[in-house]
Amino acid sequence: MTGQSAVIFGATGGIGSAIADALEADSRFDNIIRFSRAGDSPVPVDLTSEASIRDAAAWITDNKISPSIVFVATGLLHDDNRGPEKSIRQLDANWLLESYQVNAIGPVLIAKYFLSLMDRKEILRFAVLSARVGSISDNRLGGWYGYRAAKAALNMMIRNLSIEWSRKNDRSIIVALHPGTVDTTLSQPFQGNVPSAKLFDSNRAARQLLDVLDALEPADSGKIFAWDGAEIKP
Repeated sequence: MTGQSAVIFGATGGIGSAIADALEADSRFDNIIRFSRAGDSPVPVDLTSEASIRDAAAWITDNKISPSIVFVATGLLHDDNRGPEKSIRQLDANWLLESYQVNAIGPVLIAKYFLSLMDRKEILRFAVLSARVGSISDNRLGGWYGYRAAKAALNMMIRNLSIEWSRKNDRSIIVALHPGTVDTTLSQPFQGNVPSAKLFDSNRAARQLLDVLDALEPADSGKIFAWDGAEIKP
């Protein structure tokens, strides 16, 4: 056992908890830290609060942890009252801002505080959940304004981070990952037209994402990859 550490954000969600469980079962890791807004999180983390992200980084520092993986498994597509927009008439400024805050700004703030804490003796892997619908070149259906735009912004943030961090650590892998359609609360209202073979349970999705992440090289940093390892063009 090498004693590697991994940090998971969104660790009470369907994908996040499954990723944390899969890493706990991996003999290369003996320290898995699960951050979330509640639950057993050592520090409550709210992606709309930079202070909470900074507190989480301080906890990692105080406990002398240098993770080799940081995985941000968070996302916002709908809540009890609001969902993805079908037309421009449904645009709402507050909902757009919340989508950007959770889907784009929060993950990059995690990078701001956590990349410098990661283990530079190993290849470091920093991954965020993105979505194929954030690809501008792949958008042929329209709609989902806020979610698409926020994920596109996240993809650009990842590209920027990879360029900057390669100058500090040429063994870094900073990527966005598309999990496909996973049977979680986030996708529940939108599963009707998804073939059963393409609707993944959380455990399978976690294994697929970790297999993709494990196979990547520093030359792949800054890119977006789907659950099957295929690169998604921005």
